[in-house]
Amino acid sequence: MGRQTITVSLPEKLSEKLKAYCSHSERPKSWLVQKALEEYFDNMEELEIALARKLDLTDEEMTLKDARRELGLSG
Repeated sequence: MGRQTITVSLPEKLSEKLKAYCSHSERPKSWLVQKALEEYFDNMEELEIALARKLDLTDEEMTLKDARRELGLSG
C-alpha cells in the first residue's frame, strides 16, 4: 500500500505537545498522527456498530448476569 502526504493545521498548544512527545519517544510526528487516526477510526467503527445494535429493535438485549450464565461463567 502506498503512502500519501497530507498537510494539517494544528493549534499551537497541540502542535507543541506533538513535538514534545515525538522528541521524547524518538518517533516521527507522522507515526504518532497515523496511530492516533487508526485508533480514532477503530473507536468510531465500534461506536457505530454499538449504536446500530442499540437502535435495532430485533436485536435481543441481555443482562450481564444472563450473558455470564450463557457463556458458562456464572458462579
